[in-house]
Amino acid sequence: MALNWIQGLRHRLVSKLILTVGLTLLVTISAWSYANIRYQEKETVNSLLAEADRLSTTIMLGTHYAMMLNSREDIAETINNISRQPEIKNIRIYNKAGRITYSDEPKEVGRPTNIKNEACIACHRTDPPLVRMDLAERTRIFRVEDGTRRLGILSAIYNEPGCSSSCHVHPEDKKVLGALDVVISLAPADREISSYKRRTVAVTIMVLLLTTVAVLLVILRFVNRPVSKMITATRRIARGDPHVEIEVRQDDEMRQLAEAINSMGNEIGQKQAELNRQRKEYQNLFELVPCLITVQDRDYRIINYNRQFAETFSPEPGDYCFHAYKGRDRKCETCPVERTFADGQIHRSEETGFDRNGNLSTWIVISSPIRDESGEIVSAMEINLDITERRLLEQEVEASEQKYHAIFNNIPNPVFVLDPETLAVLDCNDSMKPVYGYDKGELLNRSFLDLHEPEEREEYAERVKSAREINQVRHRHKDGRWIYVNIRISPSEYQKKRVLLVTTSDITKRLETEEQLAQASKLATLGEMATGVAHELNQPLSVIKTVSSFFMKKIHAGQEIGQERLHSMLSKVDSNVDRATKIITHMRLFARKTEVQLVLMQVSDILERAFDIFSQQLKVRGIEVVREFAPSLPPIMADPDRLEQVFINLLINARDAIEERWEGRDVEPGEKRITIRTRAENGLVVVEVEDTGTGIDETVRDMIFDPFFTTKEVGKGTGLGLSISYGIIRDCGGDIRVTSGTESGACFTVQFPAKEEGNESEDHTARG
Repeated sequence: MALNWIQGLRHRLVSKLILTVGLTLLVTISAWSYANIRYQEKETVNSLLAEADRLSTTIMLGTHYAMMLNSREDIAETINNISRQPEIKNIRIYNKAGRITYSDEPKEVGRPTNIKNEACIACHRTDPPLVRMDLAERTRIFRVEDGTRRLGILSAIYNEPGCSSSCHVHPEDKKVLGALDVVISLAPADREISSYKRRTVAVTIMVLLLTTVAVLLVILRFVNRPVSKMITATRRIARGDPHVEIEVRQDDEMRQLAEAINSMGNEIGQKQAELNRQRKEYQNLFELVPCLITVQDRDYRIINYNRQFAETFSPEPGDYCFHAYKGRDRKCETCPVERTFADGQIHRSEETGFDRNGNLSTWIVISSPIRDESGEIVSAMEINLDITERRLLEQEVEASEQKYHAIFNNIPNPVFVLDPETLAVLDCNDSMKPVYGYDKGELLNRSFLDLHEPEEREEYAERVKSAREINQVRHRHKDGRWIYVNIRISPSEYQKKRVLLVTTSDITKRLETEEQLAQASKLATLGEMATGVAHELNQPLSVIKTVSSFFMKKIHAGQEIGQERLHSMLSKVDSNVDRATKIITHMRLFARKTEVQLVLMQVSDILERAFDIFSQQLKVRGIEVVREFAPSLPPIMADPDRLEQVFINLLINARDAIEERWEGRDVEPGEKRITIRTRAENGLVVVEVEDTGTGIDETVRDMIFDPFFTTKEVGKGTGLGLSISYGIIRDCGGDIRVTSGTESGACFTVQFPAKEEGNESEDHTARG
């Protein structure tokens, strides 16, 4: 157990931190202590060296005078006195031959020494001996028999000038006379150094222990405790309990780490909840997806499947796919799962078989590999989408398309399928050839605008793309003649792309018939106007007759006619002839068959023309005409001759309605009245023709513009006037409607789009 505890301790962060910090402190403090002790030893030795050197100098100075006098007793006495100090162990003076001449030990005096001994070797290590040496070279430390150390310092005794002259013993060429050797004991210093070492080691150990304990406490308090909490929390998170809360009451990185772990736990909890939700969702998708899903091993045994598959085939435990799907005892000859196991790719096929109810079904089969962590294919997923209904629908769609093509080709009107951008003909039906004379292949991929005149193509390109209906359009037949068609345009889809479906209706014969009816209506109108025209012509004829009778009487009587009178009367004849000519010309132009041409014109001018040719007839019938024309009306685009026919038809209808109402009754002035108004409003030019006649019942107002519909008695109307007028106004881009008048009559309102002066285009020919 102790071994396990020790092994566990090795793997703890606290142990590693303490060991690391302890070793670091141990090495650091030990190095510091060692350096400090070495320094202290060096300083002590240096201090002793300095003292020994000063002592040697003192001895030499103390014996200097005695040496100059060669007083041996004084020298010996001085040496003996100085050597009494306890730390001084030996004081010797060597002569130049190495013999001890003075010593604190009397028995040593006169004893020769080996020149190579430890004292003399300092100078005699070279030949000739050294004369000058520094302090370090003159110093030696050695141990004696009792184990203590001693310090010896050798000082040279030089031959001074005064020395040779005073005693004449030493010649002047001798530089060194001998040497002073002072040996002092290092025992006190060694004891002090040993004491210092013990104190330093004790302090080092104490500092190390105190520091280690402090670090241990800090680590235990501020590292180990929060780390233990975080380890516990992370283990809970690892066990699937992310809702942890680590409380660390220290404001440092540990608190930040604890908050990070708390945040991580919350995020893991959220992610786990999301993963659980997704897993549940994916499980639901797997179970509820409207297709058959199975997972098979390499033996084609079903190891998992969804609810749809279970409800469709009711597989047995450990069932094989070929048996569950088709009731087979062996693998299918063509198997996408087999190919997936072989090459690891996704494969598709289409299969048929019987479900558990015995119904023949069709599926799209998709197989994909399922790999383990090493990338090996361990199973395969097979997805089967039941397309039985789609196959039936495809068959129905195919039949429907055939039916559509049959209907498309048998529509009696030409139908074109156009590209919405280029207006190229993508398709057309068989009814196109009887109308245009082209074979289908001749128009495919050609522009629909090729059927128009070149100068009209740009205008119709924009209209075909934007309009829904274009009436009375000229198209060129294959043989070169013009035909007139109405065009209906509707956006549609063709082969999964947007197209324009254009249907044309051949109205050439209808327009010819309408033109004939319009001409017949003109002639009928001329018949209606005959009385008024006759009265209009009678007046100039009466003037001419009167003037001619007057001239004949004067001629027969032989009387002269004055120049002034002759000029005056002939002027009247001339003006009345012009008036008659104008009436006849107007009637001839009105009755003439002309092609429709839309030009820029003033509507007031056409109203004046219609009123001039009809005014006399209205005056004869006692019908008053009130004109309320607005000044400065903007121009309109219209056909003047046909628009005059419209206004004459409206005046005739107003006349007949007034006479029908007031026939056989006493009439007050102003009761038989036609009011003509013009005005401009909201970009339109408006003309109103209001009468005081019988009016039009509301039940028939929607039918009065239909062909051959009339409210007049049999023989008094053809029912074409208002219908033709409606067509003419629509050709001019206008509109006409009828309402009740202010005095129980009818009010016809005609509206035209106003045009700006100077913006008129070329004359538009509706048909030739």
